[in-house]
Amino acid sequence: MNVMTAPTPVDVRADFPGLANNWHYLDTAATAQKPQAVIDAIARGYGEDYATVHRGVYSRSADMTLAYEAARKRVADFIGAASDSEIVFTRGATEAINLVANSWGNGALGAGDRIMLSALEHHSNIVPWQMLAERVGAQIDVAPLTDDGKIDLDAMAVMLTDQHKLVALAHVSNVLGSLLDVKRAAELAHGVGAKLLLDGCQAVPRMAVDVQALDCDFYVFSAHKLYGPTGIGALWARADILEAMPPWEGGGSMIDKVSFERTTYAPPPQRFEAGTPHIVGALGLHAAIDYVSAIGLDAIHAQEAALVTWAREALSQFNSVRLFGPEDSAGIVSFAIEGVHPHDIGTILDEEGVAIRAGHHCAQPLMAALGVDATARASFGVYSNSDDVAALVQGIERVTRIFG
Repeated sequence: MNVMTAPTPVDVRADFPGLANNWHYLDTAATAQKPQAVIDAIARGYGEDYATVHRGVYSRSADMTLAYEAARKRVADFIGAASDSEIVFTRGATEAINLVANSWGNGALGAGDRIMLSALEHHSNIVPWQMLAERVGAQIDVAPLTDDGKIDLDAMAVMLTDQHKLVALAHVSNVLGSLLDVKRAAELAHGVGAKLLLDGCQAVPRMAVDVQALDCDFYVFSAHKLYGPTGIGALWARADILEAMPPWEGGGSMIDKVSFERTTYAPPPQRFEAGTPHIVGALGLHAAIDYVSAIGLDAIHAQEAALVTWAREALSQFNSVRLFGPEDSAGIVSFAIEGVHPHDIGTILDEEGVAIRAGHHCAQPLMAALGVDATARASFGVYSNSDDVAALVQGIERVTRIFG
C-alpha cells in the first residue's frame, strides 16, 4: 500500500537521540521524545550551573534564580498570559488540576452545585472533580460527543444551568485528537456564571495558545508532552482568581512569615509552590518551548495534520480497521482491528520497529462511550514523517495477515 510522501517542516529527527536506529515512535501523545537542546539544558542545570533558587546569597544561586524565573516568564509568553505571576509551576497537568480542585474548588463549590465535564476527558480531568464533589456535596454532569467524536457543545448548552460553577474540558482529546471550540465553550460556561478550565496537554505541543484570547479561566499542561522533561508542568489562572485562592500545600517557599501563633503566605504564584521546586525541570521546559517556537507551531501542526490524513486514508483501506475521531484530528489516530486485541496490534508493530499505544489511554469512560475496551493509538510529533506512516501501514498489513 502506497503512502504519500512529503518532507517534514524541518528535518529534525537528528535532534532526537531517542529516535536512533530508525525507530518509528508513534506514541508522542503519551510522552514526547526529547531534543538534544533540552537534554543539554538539563545536563547544564544539574552540572556546572546547579544551585538552589530563592535562598542563596551567592552568585550562582542568584543566577539560577534568574534562570528559573526566566522560565516562568517564557511559559507566560508562550501561552499569552498577562503576567508571569499568573504561572504556577506544578509537577504536571494532573497536579495542576488537583491544585485547582483543592484550593479554588473547596471554596467555590458546595452542596447542590454542579461541575460539567465531557465524555472524552482524561482520568486526570475526571477524578479530582469526583473527589471534590464527594467532599462538598456537588454533582457532576457529562456532555456527550458528536458522531465524529467532538464534544457536543449544543447538547452541553442545553444541560448547563446556573448551578454549574465549573466547566472542565480537554482542549484536544488525547484519544481522538478532536479539537474543542474553546470560544464557544467559554461563552456557554460564562453565560451561566461558571469558570472554564482547559486541559491543554495535547494542544500546546502543536498549536499556538493564547489564554486571554481563548477566554478561559484556568489552563494546564505538562512539559513532557511538549518535548520537555517529566515532573514539571504549569497552571495558568487569571490573576484575580489566583489572588483569592488559598494555598494547597504548606512548607518552605510559600510563606511570608511563620510563627507558632500564625503564618502568613506569599502572594501568587509562590503561594502555590511549597518546597524546593523542580529547578532543572523548569530550565528544560524553557529549552523545549524555545525549540518548538524556533520551528514554528503552525509548521508542526500542518505536518501533523498531513500525517493524520495520510494515515487515516491508508488505514481506511483495510476492511477490518475501524477509525475513531474526526477526520481533522490533531496529531492523533485511534483505531481498532476487528477480532484483534489492541495489545496484540501493539506487540506485532513493536516487532516491526513501530511504537504505538494500546489500551484505554486513561480514558475509560470514553472507551465505554465508543463501545470498546481499548483502542490502538498512533500519535505524531515534530519528528514524525511519512516513513513512520508507511511503517505503521506495513505493520498493520502484517497484523491482518497473522489474524486472517
